Amino acid sequence: MGNGTRGAGTAAPPDPVDVRIAGRLAALRAERGWSLEELAERSGVSRSTLSRAERAETSVTAALLNRLCHVYGRTMSRLLGEVEAEPAPLVRADEQLVWEDRASGFVRRSVSPPHPALRGELVEGRLAVGADIAYDRPPVTGLEQHIWVLEGALEVTAEDTGHQLRAGDCLRLRVWGPTQFRCVGDDDVRYVLAVVLP
Repeated sequence: MGNGTRGAGTAAPPDPVDVRIAGRLAALRAERGWSLEELAERSGVSRSTLSRAERAETSVTAALLNRLCHVYGRTMSRLLGEVEAEPAPLVRADEQLVWEDRASGFVRRSVSPPHPALRGELVEGRLAVGADIAYDRPPVTGLEQHIWVLEGALEVTAEDTGHQLRAGDCLRLRVWGPTQFRCVGDDDVRYVLAVVLP
């Protein structure tokens, strides 16, 4: 996925995942009967950015998706799972949805088979050296997270407290406010994120 608007005639066609995400975002807004202006007020995201995101004219970032998930009361995995077809009990490794926020150096793999009625999910996250992702709010208030580092070093800040995690370390927390994930080592960091809805 790219990180900017696509110029006419020079850019590749939109990524199919981007198109499905855009369609789902537009449908969620329509289900609530909200105008773009109302969604902009609720999310703190400009009307023009929301409009481009809903038309797949720009690739959404992790921070933008997080804000919209908060407004719509969903986790990011649930939203991404909703762009898939029928839920299946098994998803092979080569069929797992991989989403990349190139602007921040973040790659997210939805490991758990998507299912809108279940409360827990596993996600694999990868951050490039020096990558830093800040979320201004949780997608769902009180969300439980378990962050297990597989490779590299990760700094997680929540509730103004920084946690330095190395390979094998696991942090468990409930998310009530802003969080930040930062790759602090000399190599990329790879981690498992277990998410449980409250």
